[in-house]
Amino acid sequence: MTAENRLQEIRKEIEVCHACPLAKGRERSVPGEGPARVDILFIGEAPGFHENRQGKPFVGQAGQFLDELLKAAGLERSQVFITNVVKCRPPNNRDPLPEELQACQVYLDEQIALLQPKVIVTLGRISMGKFIEMGRISSIHGKTHNVNGQKVVTMYHPAAALHQPALRQTLIEDFARLKKFISADAQAEKPDPTPKPVTKTDQNLSPKPINELEPQPKPQATPPVELVKAEPAQRETPKPPEQLSLF
Repeated sequence: MTAENRLQEIRKEIEVCHACPLAKGRERSVPGEGPARVDILFIGEAPGFHENRQGKPFVGQAGQFLDELLKAAGLERSQVFITNVVKCRPPNNRDPLPEELQACQVYLDEQIALLQPKVIVTLGRISMGKFIEMGRISSIHGKTHNVNGQKVVTMYHPAAALHQPALRQTLIEDFARLKKFISADAQAEKPDPTPKPVTKTDQNLSPKPINELEPQPKPQATPPVELVKAEPAQRETPKPPEQLSLF
């Protein structure tokens, strides 16, 4: 089964999931959306009012700001996968409870395994807590971490800027650094443009500059040849040494 097919199956399983009490109050679950293979996976906290109605992640005011932040990083929604640590809306937008996080963990872990992202960006302290224990988002926002071999970048949640406008510029700057990080990561994967050393076989096939030619063996000495005496006008002019051809 392909990753895309399995992701669609997970979506259907989440739509009918009743593993925790959040299922009772939902209008629609929000499994997440994006391509089956991505470089970047964004993980938020939980669906909100508009997400609960539409079944899509980040479609309210926070989602509009996320679109702006993606542009700051040189990205579009079509290039990334966006989901949450829990797939149904908690009542009154409260924080997800531990048992709710546990119930959705199996879905999120499999999504990560199937997507194989190069970078996971956590949005908010709840999703950060899945990867970073005892971390403070105010101290490590915009930072890159290596978590069991996975690159994780911790960010403020876009909704934080709606409640604290001073965080708006901070988020924009953090996402701008994400753009540089992505570019550097892509550059590291490019093939090395430095020419490879020429092998001995290549040396025999390719012409060399004259100053790189291997020393030619000295000619074997030959017995002197008796010259026939001739008039000076008829004596042959010595030929210049044979020139080595470079072509």
